[in-house]
Amino acid sequence: MAITLPDVHTQAETLVQALPHLQKYDQTTVVVKYGGHAMGDRAAAEDFAEDIVLLELAGVKPIVVHGGGPQIGKMLEKLGIKSEFQAGLRVTDQATVEIVEMVLAGSINKQIVGWIGAEGGKAIGLSGKDGNMVVAEKARRTVKDPDSLIEREIDLGFVGEPKTVNTDVLDAVLKAELIPVLAPVALGEDGATYNVNADTFAGAIAGAMKAKRLLLLTDVPGVLDKDKNLIPVLSIEDCRRLIADGTVTGGMIPKIETCIYAIEKGVEAVVILDGKVPHAVLLELLTDHGAGTMIRR
Repeated sequence: MAITLPDVHTQAETLVQALPHLQKYDQTTVVVKYGGHAMGDRAAAEDFAEDIVLLELAGVKPIVVHGGGPQIGKMLEKLGIKSEFQAGLRVTDQATVEIVEMVLAGSINKQIVGWIGAEGGKAIGLSGKDGNMVVAEKARRTVKDPDSLIEREIDLGFVGEPKTVNTDVLDAVLKAELIPVLAPVALGEDGATYNVNADTFAGAIAGAMKAKRLLLLTDVPGVLDKDKNLIPVLSIEDCRRLIADGTVTGGMIPKIETCIYAIEKGVEAVVILDGKVPHAVLLELLTDHGAGTMIRR
């Protein structure tokens, strides 16, 4: 179908508006956490891959960190392995961590690499284990008994949190003009394999790489106020206040904590946005209005 003159003008105007944003992000690192819930259908995956490839072609250095909670859940159910959650994290025994690694570092990781390759990009799939990129330590959480109000520590098994991040592998991959796609699996100092929350993993990578932006793609529009309206911009102080007064609850709390951690490590700003929106990454980075909730110092 022929493109009409108004359509050409609209496309040109869009490119002109994107230009200052492209200049702002030129030769900077942007970490994008692609959530298991945000992966959606094939069309959404193709949009995401197109965004990542366009950014790399435009001089941005994207790093993709992916989750896979729903996919892990389906595989565990298929294999008859029961799974439970404590303090918002999947309790991971030896049998479960093997499935986690198989799904995250195997099928999902290579699927995303394939999507990017199909759009003309050159991606390489890695996990935190490769080159000792991320060394994890056992995650420790406490829960309060509702009756006695006594706190007790719970054993999450092979659930870890990043202790150290070595950027040598990522620096080499980016220098080779490849797009790293990272599975949040890491080795512990004890040699065990640990399942790391993808948000936490992405925050650690972004902080170590001093990324200009960390984007957390999820299945909600961003941070909502008590009336369920989107809050476009928050400071670290705002975030702590919203957690304290109960506006931010549940799974959004660890996301906000990841945002605060990343900013304190040197990331300029973090954005929580809906990954199911077509071309959400480009809308956030290359338009004036952006998308989701931006958290900055």
